[in-house]
Amino acid sequence: MSVVYEVTVYTGDVAHASTFHNVYITLVGTGGQSESVELTSWFPFFYKGSVAKFEVKCYKPLGELLVIILRKEHHILFPNSPWFVAKVEVKSPMGDIYPFPIYKWITDCEEHYFREGSGLSILNTFTKQRKNRLRGKLAECKEKWTNIEDIQRLYSCHRTEISDYVHHHWKEDSFFGYQFLNGVNPMVIRRCRALPQNFPVTDEMVFKGSKQRLKDEMKKGNIFLCDYKILDGVKANIINGKQQYLVAPLVLLHKTPDDQLMPIAIQLKQTPAEDNPIFLPTDSEWDWLLAKTFVRNADFNLHQLSSHLLRTHLLAEVFTVALLRHLPMMHPLYKLLMPHTRYTLMINFLARKLLISDTGFASSGGEGMLTILRKALSSVTYRSLCLPDDISDRGMKDVPNFYYRDDGLELWNIIYSCYYKDDKMVQHDQALQEWIYAIYSNGFTSEKKTDIPMQLNTVNELLKFVTMVIFTCSAQHSAVNAGQYDFIGWMPNTPVSLERPPPSRKGEATEATMLDTFPSIDVTVHGMATVWLLSKQSSDSEFLGNYPEQRFTDDVPLEKIKTFKEQLKKLHLQIQERNKHLELPYTYLDPKVVENSVSV
Repeated sequence: MSVVYEVTVYTGDVAHASTFHNVYITLVGTGGQSESVELTSWFPFFYKGSVAKFEVKCYKPLGELLVIILRKEHHILFPNSPWFVAKVEVKSPMGDIYPFPIYKWITDCEEHYFREGSGLSILNTFTKQRKNRLRGKLAECKEKWTNIEDIQRLYSCHRTEISDYVHHHWKEDSFFGYQFLNGVNPMVIRRCRALPQNFPVTDEMVFKGSKQRLKDEMKKGNIFLCDYKILDGVKANIINGKQQYLVAPLVLLHKTPDDQLMPIAIQLKQTPAEDNPIFLPTDSEWDWLLAKTFVRNADFNLHQLSSHLLRTHLLAEVFTVALLRHLPMMHPLYKLLMPHTRYTLMINFLARKLLISDTGFASSGGEGMLTILRKALSSVTYRSLCLPDDISDRGMKDVPNFYYRDDGLELWNIIYSCYYKDDKMVQHDQALQEWIYAIYSNGFTSEKKTDIPMQLNTVNELLKFVTMVIFTCSAQHSAVNAGQYDFIGWMPNTPVSLERPPPSRKGEATEATMLDTFPSIDVTVHGMATVWLLSKQSSDSEFLGNYPEQRFTDDVPLEKIKTFKEQLKKLHLQIQERNKHLELPYTYLDPKVVENSVSV
């Protein structure tokens, strides 16, 4: 006996949105897919602003709907008939409504895939898939890893070219240093001109038998510091009834004559003490590797909660809500910024519901997570959100092989554009001033120390702020999100949690110590599955420079959009050419892969 799905198609209310072409739809669910069904008849259902209803009959229920496939078929009388689809809603035989937001022009006869808009079904399906494909019985296994080979077998289920590189090089000091520049968290490292008082590194420790001196190398600009003091005093998580551990390390790095960034000292806790030794590359293999592992875990926790969640997802939500509340639809900034809000509120709702929980799967879950977010928020300043200022303040303007900086500054400069002619237009735009004040008062709780502006007085001030908003929602999110599985998928490189306290003495660590420190099998699997999901692009991604809704109609903004796209294409080719000569390509800020918005 067949079942019936009710399909409602909304054609966009924009110029030339109508089509006279035949349209076909396929429904794809967890239990199978429908045949490709024609939705059109002689009457032009898909005219501008129309809402058309159809029935799709299937031989059996399709389960939770995941994707719809739309295809146009050219009509001999209307060979060129593009169609702007706003959205599609499907009502299942059980009465469940599945929204598919599209807002996209379909101009060809290819199949176009669109995911279910609530995100719940695709996340639920992913959970089932990762149980079957990645997790299996391991998902429920709370035992410890007993050898590296078993971790490798799990890892072999899901691999990327870059994660394979990480797998082969994770123990190397040069790669450990590289990740502070071009991994998923390039936000911590800064040039060190003077050692912190709580990090008593000596020349004898790091330059034993050499004529080099720390003081001289700092003067030359060759010493760098990563300080995770935000994590100090954070209450670590309890997982499976077992205490986890999280440290607040300090890491000193040295730029060598061949431009490699090499770690030369690691202190795992903030307060110097006899039971808090400074670990060195000259220590035993396992002492040094274990110290680096605690650093990588600290970096993971700071990255997820500060660099990723707070500084992209939550800030993008602040900008989105202020935009929807205070700028009218015809305002030029509304038109400019709306593409950079796509799916943001939805994905943040899902993150709160499904990924950010009271327990969590990382060292900092539960109470510790909120502590880190509070501390991280207090460290956010306007300058730290503006890439040129942030790079300058961290002393990183001339560091070699810093591709996050190079590509990011190129993108920042390309984005830097505006439609206001003079300062008075900015000052007298009440909607604009309400928007910026809402961001200052609600998003940053009127904290003057953040230097977030509460009003904008000049075109240059507006240019900088709007560039920051667009960069945060697009490029910055790509930089800290897209490579997560690449660098975290091989668990030993970046453990999401650690189950032994940090070493308090040297000379005791072994491979068995390392394996016992790693997270349990189920936590490893959960972490791998989560970063795999977060790293995947959706089938309906909209990339930087694409404006499918065509909100602008005036010649000036349309010409600026054309120039914007041309500059992005030029940057793409530059990055592509540079990457040909790199052992490990840096792709996360290539405009071809940078999504318009925080959408995953």
